[in-house]
Amino acid sequence: MTEITIKATDGSGEFFAYVARPKSTPAGAVVVIQEIFGVSPAMRAITDAIADQGFIGVCPDLFWRLEPRVSLTDKTQAEWDKAMALLKAFDQDKGVEDLKATLAAARRLEGCNGRAGTIGFCLGGRLAALMAIRSDADCNVSYYGVMLEGLAGELRHAANPLLMHIAENDKFVPKEAQGAVLAAVMPNPRVEAHVYPGVDHAFARVGGQHWDGRAAAIANGRTAAFLARWLA
Repeated sequence: MTEITIKATDGSGEFFAYVARPKSTPAGAVVVIQEIFGVSPAMRAITDAIADQGFIGVCPDLFWRLEPRVSLTDKTQAEWDKAMALLKAFDQDKGVEDLKATLAAARRLEGCNGRAGTIGFCLGGRLAALMAIRSDADCNVSYYGVMLEGLAGELRHAANPLLMHIAENDKFVPKEAQGAVLAAVMPNPRVEAHVYPGVDHAFARVGGQHWDGRAAAIANGRTAAFLARWLA
């Protein structure tokens, strides 16, 4: 596990990304998009797991413009309060541009086969969907993305492959919002969406408040097959 430094495309500075490498290369790269808790232990663990699956994992620090190297958990109210404040202050358009820069950097890494995708969680799930719309990522995976209903029109025409994991009882995504998203993506052959019954937001965060081993295993299996299909 190492870190790399990436220059922002708007010339405003640079940010770090945590990198985990597979045992063998060449390999595709996966940009891991953080939750509202920053490049946390959970995100680093996911990046390591991506490497275990045979891909180069790259997790960039997207809150660097607000506070570099944020690393929080979901265990205390103080951490939740800080994470929500960061979310409100976060410029998502600049975040997408930083992700595009990360995608380009990942493709240039030694051992990368030139293919790169994204996988995001919560806020990152929304940004992964935006990457399917606005970037040249080879594939994208969205876990319980928030505020996606506002992108319904764009998702209907998303050109890049997108796999969506939706929690049926997501406290941050009402049923009406889920329905709007599902109706939008259903006609798009580039988008695959799955709803996981009876689980809440962040059901795939190991050790998290709403961890659900069964739903996580099913979702992660689908993700592994999806990444292998597009990045191998």
